[in-house]
Amino acid sequence: MELFDSHNHLESRQFDADRDQVIARAQSAGVTRLLTCGSDLSTSEAEIALARVYKGVYAAVGIHAHQARTVVRRGPNEKGGLELDEGAFERLERLAKSPGVVAIGEIGLDYHYDFSPCEAQRAVLERQLALASELSLPVILHNRESDDDLRRVVEAAPRSLCGVLHCFLADQEMADWALARGLYIGIAGPITFANVRHLPDIVRRIPLERLLIETDAPYLRPRPWRGHVLPFPTNSEKRDSGGQRNEPALVRYVAERLAEILGLPLEELARRTTENACRLFGLS
Repeated sequence: MELFDSHNHLESRQFDADRDQVIARAQSAGVTRLLTCGSDLSTSEAEIALARVYKGVYAAVGIHAHQARTVVRRGPNEKGGLELDEGAFERLERLAKSPGVVAIGEIGLDYHYDFSPCEAQRAVLERQLALASELSLPVILHNRESDDDLRRVVEAAPRSLCGVLHCFLADQEMADWALARGLYIGIAGPITFANVRHLPDIVRRIPLERLLIETDAPYLRPRPWRGHVLPFPTNSEKRDSGGQRNEPALVRYVAERLAEILGLPLEELARRTTENACRLFGLS
């Protein structure tokens, strides 16, 4: 059985002391492919470096909604909009053309936190969608409390644009829109949480050929290990964040819960979601 963790952040400092072991554990657990996602220019460079070193690791490059302020100049341009840092986007384009890069991401909108102004987030997302379209790369979309604006920005992009709405936690309306727009839907650890009651019903309505599984590691550790010490050494309880650090090996628990919800054998769920990820990201 082969699993594909379609979204993680392997460059995170939480993995600095035992990254080799983290990836080895994933491979031992059947996670044969991992997509590690950037959130700014420096982390995107780090993801590319990891993809060069580790077999089965691929990279996505992008500027996260939280970091949008770092590539926007506050003064309006001659068209009345925000002035973007052209040098930053030229650098991003160069990174996107690097070997091992299979997507633009993690990009999107996040109105829950106030790390970057909403206007800046939208401008940066628009620019990255245009870059993805130009390079024929899929996008990895972050969405938190920004459904309406995310839909508007994505609808304005070329129809040929494809991608995934990652770590999906929105409602049925948002899922229906994503599917109609041709997007995949990524399911992460929260599908295992007792308090995320709405998600199983939505998952049952998603065509199996449009589902991806992910960890978003080091975040969102799934049950039954959320808040508990893992059944393998992680070198340091501090690095294990008090029982909260997630890692790609645990994507199996996401797959198991999805298989249970959908009434499928785990092996079939693993095969189909791996095929989906390979299809989206252009991998054989």
